[in-house]
Amino acid sequence: MQQDPDARIVNNCFAIVFTPSRRRNRFPENCVDVVTSAEEAMDRADAASNTYAAQVVGPSRSSEGVRLYYLEQWLDRG
Repeated sequence: MQQDPDARIVNNCFAIVFTPSRRRNRFPENCVDVVTSAEEAMDRADAASNTYAAQVVGPSRSSEGVRLYYLEQWLDRG
């Protein structure tokens, strides 16, 4: 029996999210770059380039068939 790669459990992870606004709480997979740590995410974030450090959950397949990551929290220094 072949497994569906999208059927696995979603992960809680750190990421760099490309978004023009931090008002959204879900992001398509192509706007999310998963990284190994919160520190790495914060080091690579650059608001001038619309990239922000975040803790996200995903990916999961939406009803429209798009793989999405859901925001847990934005990560900011300080």
